[in-house]
Amino acid sequence: MSERIWNRAVAAAVCGVMLASVTMRARAQQEFFSPADVIKYTPDWKGERFPDGRPKVPDGILDRMKNVTLEEAWATLGGACFNHQYEDGWLTIHSDQVLVGRALTAVWMPGRPDIQKVIEQDQGKNRQGAENAWPVDMLQPRDVYVADHFGLKVDGPSIGDNVGNAIYARSGNGIVYDGAVRDINGLDELKNFTSFVRYYDPSHHFGSLSSGQRLNSTMVSINGPTRIGHALVMPGDVVLGRNGGVIFIPAQLAERVVQQSERTRLRDIFGHQRLEEKKYTGGQIDARWTPEIEADYRSWLKENENKLTVPAAEIERILQEATPGPRPAGAPQGAPPAARLNACGN
Repeated sequence: MSERIWNRAVAAAVCGVMLASVTMRARAQQEFFSPADVIKYTPDWKGERFPDGRPKVPDGILDRMKNVTLEEAWATLGGACFNHQYEDGWLTIHSDQVLVGRALTAVWMPGRPDIQKVIEQDQGKNRQGAENAWPVDMLQPRDVYVADHFGLKVDGPSIGDNVGNAIYARSGNGIVYDGAVRDINGLDELKNFTSFVRYYDPSHHFGSLSSGQRLNSTMVSINGPTRIGHALVMPGDVVLGRNGGVIFIPAQLAERVVQQSERTRLRDIFGHQRLEEKKYTGGQIDARWTPEIEADYRSWLKENENKLTVPAAEIERILQEATPGPRPAGAPQGAPPAARLNACGN
């Protein structure tokens, strides 16, 4: 073989490896994830999973999550180095309610016919209906459909009252949707369809090859990493939406978020009660508690164990823990001792 032919062969082989590498990286970023893919990209979850691979945070944790504030969740996630999990600026359906559930994710991109053709041929043979129905058909009770529709408004809605009713029937929950919805009156009639969307618009999207030149939306991912504004969402994340904002809690941190919130809440309730009773001053409650106040708090926990919103088993766990030592100035009551956390809080 001549040197020239050999060099061409080597160059072709290198290009092939590079192309395969790029393809694999692209697939890791945007794809219809298999259960194995979901498991691969959520390695820190050690509990039960759905058949599609998503972490299945227990219902009991979801129930307790409804009492967690955005600030409490944000603080715990920040302590674990998850600093890009919050997004706001929403149009909210049922703004007086709290949205909690497990994320099932989807990503739309601007319509492109060659990609649309491949996806319809590859995915359509195993799915029913149009693309906007595909993730809906996968929803389980207490899921939250989380979709990035690249903020498309005019000719953007892929969810109206028909798809909304289908979502609600399967999940009993609302949505987080970075795009527009239509039929807002019909969606509002769904009692617990607590949802966070970008816009309302009476138009609808064009998301199939049959749309011809009007094609403007192509679904490129289900159950993969999904960007929602400034946040990165993974399938199985616990969605907490309230007071105009949404925070996405990695499954492996959901229990920690709940526990830290409950400890903070219990100390706040005790402190406020003792202030009303004028037993302690504001300075005493706001500073590091003395051993006497700590003892009083533990007695109060025991006396009110079955009257508080925190599960009795969790209160018993707190009572069995050693009395906390000094906390750093400015740290919130109930904050975990620094020794329990590594550099990233994991």
